[in-house]
Amino acid sequence: MASLILLLAMFVLLWVLLIRPQRQRQHKQQQLLSSVEPGDEVLTVGGLYGIVRDIDEEDDLIVEIAEGIQVRIARRAIGGVVKPEDEDEDDDELDDDVDEEDEAPDDEDRVVDSEDSVSEAAPEDTPALDHR
Repeated sequence: MASLILLLAMFVLLWVLLIRPQRQRQHKQQQLLSSVEPGDEVLTVGGLYGIVRDIDEEDDLIVEIAEGIQVRIARRAIGGVVKPEDEDEDDDELDDDVDEEDEAPDDEDRVVDSEDSVSEAAPEDTPALDHR
């Protein structure tokens, strides 16, 4: 009886850790593939980036991988949809960083004069390496 409970517990653990997450990934990938439309930037499983220009009658995608170069790709060959980066948000973050650096330094934050930061030369009795 105990071995049956142990076997059942192992099956439940296997289902929770392996089978269920795999099904969820497959479902998300299927939703992604069905939501691809003309104008989306995609990444193929082969590593090509392109923009979907059209969907033909066989449900294959016509993808432009370079200006004037279009290829026909099976829908299942799409690895992911590339999300457009929000450039305005990134520019604002960079501007904030620059503004903080442009503030006038306090007396404590000033750079030390170069004469004060020069170190003494090495003593003459230090052995030199012979590079021959």
